[in-house]
Amino acid sequence: MLDSRRFRGALGRFATGVTVVTGLMPDGSPVGVTVNAFTSLSLRPPLVLISLANTTVCLDAFVKGDRFAINVLGEDQRPLSLAFATRRKDKFKDLVYETWDSGCPILPGCLANLECTRITVHQGGDHVVVIGEVNRMEHSEDGNPLLYYRGSYARLGEEI
Repeated sequence: MLDSRRFRGALGRFATGVTVVTGLMPDGSPVGVTVNAFTSLSLRPPLVLISLANTTVCLDAFVKGDRFAINVLGEDQRPLSLAFATRRKDKFKDLVYETWDSGCPILPGCLANLECTRITVHQGGDHVVVIGEVNRMEHSEDGNPLLYYRGSYARLGEEI
C-alpha cells in the first residue's frame, strides 16, 4: 500500500491552475470552493470536470444542483483563492459578483469564467468527479494564471 503522504508529495510535482467553483445550495444561497482539480474533458461537446472531496461542506450544490460555474483565477487573485479555501459560511459577504443564466456566482477579474450544466457525477475514492457541459463562457486575453505547485502558490517563470 502506498503511503498517502508520499503519494500526495508526488502529485504535488504537477503544477495546476487554481479555480473557484461556485454553485447554489437548495435554498438558493451561493456557495464556492477553491479547486485545483479541474480539467477539460471534451471539445465536442464542450465538457469539463472537477474533483471535490467527499467532505466538502457545500458538496450538495455540485452533486445535486443542476448548474455550477468555474472561475479560473489570475496570479493576482491569491486572496480570493484563500478565502474560498476556508470552511467559512459567509464567503460571499461583501464580495461583488455577477450572475448569468444559472444564478451561480461569476467572479470578476478572472482569466476565464465558465457556466456549466451538470451532466454526471462519479464516485472516486474519497472524492467525487463532477462532469459539466459548458453553456457559456468568457475569458481574458491578458493575464497569467495563479498556480499551485508542491503545496504552495506559484507563478509562471520565464517562458522557454
